[in-house]
Amino acid sequence: MNFTPFLDIQYVSRSFRVKSSFWGPKRDLWAVKEFSLIIDKGKVIGIVGESGCGKTTLAKMLLGLLPPTKGNILFEGQPIERMKRSSITRRVQPIFQDPYSSLNPRKSIASIISLPLVAHGEWSREERRGKVMEMMDLVMLPRRVLACYPNQLSGGQRQRVAIARALIIKPDFVICDEPTSALDVSVQSQILNLLIQLHRDLNLTYLFISHNLTIVEHIADIIVVMYLGRVVEKATTETLFCDPRHPYTRTLLASMLLPDPEQDIKPRIQDKGFPNPIDPPSGCAFHPRCPKARALCMETQPELLEVEKGHYLACHRNETSEPPLY
Repeated sequence: MNFTPFLDIQYVSRSFRVKSSFWGPKRDLWAVKEFSLIIDKGKVIGIVGESGCGKTTLAKMLLGLLPPTKGNILFEGQPIERMKRSSITRRVQPIFQDPYSSLNPRKSIASIISLPLVAHGEWSREERRGKVMEMMDLVMLPRRVLACYPNQLSGGQRQRVAIARALIIKPDFVICDEPTSALDVSVQSQILNLLIQLHRDLNLTYLFISHNLTIVEHIADIIVVMYLGRVVEKATTETLFCDPRHPYTRTLLASMLLPDPEQDIKPRIQDKGFPNPIDPPSGCAFHPRCPKARALCMETQPELLEVEKGHYLACHRNETSEPPLY
């Protein structure tokens, strides 16, 4: 019997026509390059990388907001470009980064949470109100804020409203685009724990986008590391933290804040600046910043290959002799 993945991303690429200078001609900027990933139902996939590596562009393609320039995205075998917009929104919902700008300041909390129900028009006013009450209890929002407006709530409460709005229509797949980065540290842990609890209770599938590996470690089953639009490493969370292979992954892990305030954070990147995505380096795009680059890295783009079961790496230095980080 053939197995149909819940979500199958097949060599997806996305380019934009942009100008490299005011007077210059338009050129292709490849925000995502040949991205492939199979996501099983109920899993949490973490996507990590610096700003500009293509994480949000990928999220927009999965939401159906941007068509891929190349490649295919299949939901249970159905191409996303053939799905109706209403079908996509029933199955996929986003939780955005900034709760201060993602909520309409002119709408009450009750109106914001019930918006997906109103858009699909399948429930009466009484049914919508009941679902809103149920969802507020689920995300631990007091019912007294129903008639309030976003500016009357704290940042953590606003993000709970955004989570309630995303989940009220009971989607299969939730894209969390750095949902804790705009919050205070103490509030970040509360929202992260809430997302973990909702994932378990509602059997949700998450794509969790972040540049913070400390956060992703606590929620993700599998971590995908992106650099300049490409996947450079992919593994289970335990494997990636215990045995990181790519120099970029090791740099990200080394830059994590440690609980010991007396231990110095030593930069492990030869930081010559993030490369221009319109004119990327030849060969491996990371080689200008890599402390272990060699001639082959400057000439040839490495393929993403399975080095161990479930552990994929795109690096010419496919070695296991690297010293441990911790």
